[in-house]
Parts: sequence; structure tokens; C-alpha cells
Amino acid sequence: MRILGIDPGLRHMGWGIIDADGPRLRHVANGVCHSQADSALSARLLSLFDQLTAVITAHRPQAAAVEQTFVNKDGAGTLKLGQARGIAMLAPARAGLSVAEYAPNSVKKTVVGVGHADKRQVAHMVRMQLPGVALAGPDATDALAIAICHAHFGADGATGGLAAAVARARA
Repeated sequence: MRILGIDPGLRHMGWGIIDADGPRLRHVANGVCHSQADSALSARLLSLFDQLTAVITAHRPQAAAVEQTFVNKDGAGTLKLGQARGIAMLAPARAGLSVAEYAPNSVKKTVVGVGHADKRQVAHMVRMQLPGVALAGPDATDALAIAICHAHFGADGATGGLAAAVARARA
């Protein structure tokens, strides 16, 4: 199954695509959609939507996973992140993909083994799980981690993803 992971952001929206075949994961592509900080919010959101739609069209994923929004001290910043997150969910849904959501700590715990891992640890483990990957930056790294999380828990739908596939193989 081809999985698109998305790390929502208004300035930098990371994306990463992997192929999950049972317990095997393979990197397909990763990158970052950018918007101009000096543009109107509507133009920035449209730009992100168009860029993400182009990624979906080019790579044809079968499922998508998005990081859930966390609330921070800056209410305006949280609201803008929520709007970007809406684009991150809308673009794949518009393409007919199912869209799963994962909390940041769940992603880190799945990829690193620790729910409060730092970005350096996440990048290291993404490189370990996707040998030879050239990371396009921290936002793309986080997006790949989200895709890996989905491969473990959601890619097979009712059968439970990679965790269930490994259990079935051991049985």
C-alpha cells in the first residue's frame, strides 16, 4: 500500500510517501510545500492545496495520514495551523483517499519508541527504517514518520497494519 504522510504547516507543509508491503517499508518520495508569508491567508491556503494535490496526482497514494494539531500558547498560531491542517486533510479526501490522524506523541512512540523523542531522534529512526532516504528537511522527515506510523497501525484497515502482519507471520 502506498501511504502519504503529511505534517501540516502554514509556511512549510511536509509530505512523505512510502510503500508498505507487509513488514517491508520503502521510501518513494518526500518534500515540502511552501507558502509565501507575505501573501493573503486565502492565497497561502490555495497554494498549499494546489501543491499537495500535485504530489497526490504524481505519486498516487492509496491512503493518507495527518498529524493531529496540538494546542500551543499562541491562539492565533494554533488557528492558522488548524487551517493548514484542514488543507492537509482536504486534498487527500478530495482525491478519494481515506485520511487517518495520529497524535504527535503516538507517531514518535511508534517510530522511535519514546513519545517525547526530539527531531534528531525521529530523523535517525526514519533513516534506519527507510535506508538510503535523502530527507528534504525536518517537515518532510516528520511526514515520513507519520506515514510509517500509519503503516504500523492503519494501512491494513481492519487487520491492524504492520503490527498485525508481523503477528500473523509469527503465528
